[in-house]
Amino acid sequence: MADVTDMLQGAQVRATSMVDRLAELVTCESPPGAVDRLSACADLLESWGSAVLGRPAQRVRVDGLPHLLWPAAEQRVLLLGHFDTVWPAGTVHQWPFSVRGTLATGPGVCDMKAGIVQMLTALSLLPDTSPVGLLLTCDEESGSPASRALIERQAARSGAVLVGEPSTETGELKVARKGGSAYRLTVWGRAAHAGVEPHRGVNAGVEVAHHVLAVQRFAAGETTVTPTALSAGAMSNVVPESAVLAVDVRAWTREELHRVDDLVRALRPHLPGARLSIDGGINRYPLHEEVSAPLLHLAQDAAARLGLPPVAGAYAAGASDANFTGALGVPTLDGLGGVGGLPHARGEWVDLSRMPERTALLAAMIAQVLTDGVPTPANARSTGAD
Repeated sequence: MADVTDMLQGAQVRATSMVDRLAELVTCESPPGAVDRLSACADLLESWGSAVLGRPAQRVRVDGLPHLLWPAAEQRVLLLGHFDTVWPAGTVHQWPFSVRGTLATGPGVCDMKAGIVQMLTALSLLPDTSPVGLLLTCDEESGSPASRALIERQAARSGAVLVGEPSTETGELKVARKGGSAYRLTVWGRAAHAGVEPHRGVNAGVEVAHHVLAVQRFAAGETTVTPTALSAGAMSNVVPESAVLAVDVRAWTREELHRVDDLVRALRPHLPGARLSIDGGINRYPLHEEVSAPLLHLAQDAAARLGLPPVAGAYAAGASDANFTGALGVPTLDGLGGVGGLPHARGEWVDLSRMPERTALLAAMIAQVLTDGVPTPANARSTGAD
């Protein structure tokens, strides 16, 4: 196994270049679904990744979207991340990458461009990357509809999956995640003049309001069911002919996701003459602690050998592509990216001072998996998650 002291020193030496790369990557905007911009970002990452891995990337296009894959012939570890962000094109001009003290901010800096920079730097610290695969997708923020099969194929041929999503604000790794469902409810009514003869119409806005109230009642305990995007009608003097409602569901268990799914699919129109269609469903099953615990144990050992503060695990309400790999039973640990906060919010940030230590931690974990494999769950310590 490579000397962990060398890994930490190597990461510290690369601290300035990591910040420079982070600035360049944040400035290279990658909005969801924007193929031209995603392709430009993929070009940049392909040059960086191929240089550090010493092998070319496969640009896997699914529905036109450019995912980047560096497969390993005998793949023992998969590093997994995404380079799309939630931010629309032009955001970086209003809110550019900037540094104040040790904190950097900018669109996508935390989720998850800092993690990508750290993953690539960690690979540069390893004496041999031939058994390590790297997959960077570009539709995670949209639910990974195009990349899911690719993620699952690569995870299935790997002994462990290490995910570069951000940690918690205080540095805990993510050992469990809620699963999620997404629904689109479409209502059709009948248009009519809103002032002259509204009684001749079937108001899709009123119909969809019934469903806004109904789905909220499906929440229970820590299971959330949240009406989100909503639209109805087009003209102020016309009874709305159609309406659309998006619904977000998060739960800790498969059973809860299926309970809510059954309730959503049982919805029926309230108003005479209204019609309702339901699209979507369960997107990601939960990431369970038992598939993460062995790798957290390994991370804790690596942190101790590096002389870093103890590493703990945490539960995260949000979902990620780790949900897919964990659901396959492949040992998966998430939150190995930047230490930061406010993802998806204007003002998201990452602590630059912690990038070298987290980079060294990731490199040490990869090296240990390559040398000793993944510890069995029976030998893994308690995660310390709350």
